[in-house]
Amino acid sequence: MSDTDSAREFMETLPHARALGLRMVQMGDGTAEIEMDYDTRLIGDPETGVIHGGAVSALMDTCCGAAAMSHPASIGGTATIDLRIDYMRPATPGQTIRARAECYHVTRSVAFVRARAMDDDTARPVAAATGSFTVEGG
Repeated sequence: MSDTDSAREFMETLPHARALGLRMVQMGDGTAEIEMDYDTRLIGDPETGVIHGGAVSALMDTCCGAAAMSHPASIGGTATIDLRIDYMRPATPGQTIRARAECYHVTRSVAFVRARAMDDDTARPVAAATGSFTVEGG
């Protein structure tokens, strides 16, 4: 099984990812893109209909982990060491949120990853993240 297949299988078997409706769009060579459709069960503010920040956080964490797992230097699983998320604005109610992550530096045991989450307004991010993830090297 390739690294990409392994990461895709890992993401798809996570109950939390399934509950959020996360979908893998693209993954490979240390990058990943995952989508989360708007779902009223994930609303954090009933007055505005805005998705809860925890759902956005889980989307970004999963996307960053998938990017780390798909890096050529990784042969196995990953775990989040550190993740910082800056929320720039609320996601627009009714719109799909897309996270894209990339490994920008990888050592023998740690992948450093950055990500952005966007909705249909591609000029302004919903959130940005930087983090570090364990890497099981070969």
